[in-house]
Amino acid sequence: MALNKQPYRGTRDFFPKDKRVRDYLFSVMTKTAESFGYESYDGPLLEEVELYKAKSGEELINEQIYSFVDRGERLVAIRPEMTPTLARMVAQVHREQSKPLRWFSIPNLMRYEKPQRGRVREHWQLNCDVFGAPGRMGEVEILQVAVELFENYGANNTHFEILLNDRAIVDAVFKSMMKTTDEQTYRLYKIVDKAKKVNEEGLKKMVGEVGLDSAAENIFYSYLQLKNFDDVKTFLTNNGQQEIADLFNNFVEQTKKTGLNEYLTYDPTIVRGLDYYTGIVFEIFDKHPDNRRALCGGGAYANLLQIFNEDQLSGVGFGLGDVTLKDFLEVHNLLPNLEIPVNDVLITFQEDDGLDASLKLARSLRKKDLKVVTSLDALKFKKVFPTAEKKGVRFVTLMGSDEMAKNQIQLKNLATKEQHSLDLNDLESILKIIKA
Repeated sequence: MALNKQPYRGTRDFFPKDKRVRDYLFSVMTKTAESFGYESYDGPLLEEVELYKAKSGEELINEQIYSFVDRGERLVAIRPEMTPTLARMVAQVHREQSKPLRWFSIPNLMRYEKPQRGRVREHWQLNCDVFGAPGRMGEVEILQVAVELFENYGANNTHFEILLNDRAIVDAVFKSMMKTTDEQTYRLYKIVDKAKKVNEEGLKKMVGEVGLDSAAENIFYSYLQLKNFDDVKTFLTNNGQQEIADLFNNFVEQTKKTGLNEYLTYDPTIVRGLDYYTGIVFEIFDKHPDNRRALCGGGAYANLLQIFNEDQLSGVGFGLGDVTLKDFLEVHNLLPNLEIPVNDVLITFQEDDGLDASLKLARSLRKKDLKVVTSLDALKFKKVFPTAEKKGVRFVTLMGSDEMAKNQIQLKNLATKEQHSLDLNDLESILKIIKA
């Protein structure tokens, strides 16, 4: 039986033109993160399942991870997310490192999910995190990183928005104002997370099953009606939560000073499902009507290292997957044309005995940091320029019998159509024209 030529379901083959797109996405990610002083890190592809049990939700453990027992009878998993690995690594070194720690990574991750638009089983994800920043400045900075990243792809506030909330506000509403139990609080978080996805009748049914009194229900529905930062401040102040209101207002004022306010919108339904979030939580949404969905999300956490019996260390981060990012750039026509490669020069020869001279020239040019494609046998003149177009070169060299007799090449600029006759050994002149 013939083997299947297709990749495993939910994974992708990256042919050269696909890999060029991925490389472009990664290059902008890396440039942006490094421009803020973030350092690159990586970790192992396999981790013990216990690490994910300590940090992640039941859905991930029971339904989404690829796990197996290794030859040492350890239960291990292909990493489905990077944050547990990050926490494990930070727990080893944070006491000796100056703060804040600024780290980023672009790992490949695997989850057993149903493949659909914007979601596959293997993807790559930019993770940016900062640990130990003073006050709420880490939260402000991570939003700056996220905004600048999208701006570096050519996007602006007509293309995307950031829906934002604060878990401290949500906890104050539930626990202090509504007086909910831990079980009720947990269920309400799940309801809030689904509030936009159900109709009014469905929402009331879910809330009614929580067992709240009428006063608590009224507070809950009032909370869901909050539309902007001023609404939040008034709501908290009128309900005796002045300290929480002031802290959040100070954060909002700082975002205005750093130019983030044009992107930020308050949304009471943004809570992010993971239990370890303790501060700002946010999701970046595409504004395009054909792709109205969350592109990425993140938030602030203080308790992440406690799974390693470490003291609290404030942190905040976000993750952005390559699949949703590519969809976003395509729908807004922001993805550059990467159909063909980009090279500097194609070196050709038209006589069989021109190979050695061509290879020598190619070697010299590569040592000058040029991308050089060589024809490995004599190339007829009529094939030179179609080949050059496919290889994405800017210059072509020609060497026929006349050039070989004079130890010369013809160097042609494909954009300007200028052509120069140059001595084959005059590397300085050749480079001057190509690099001009």
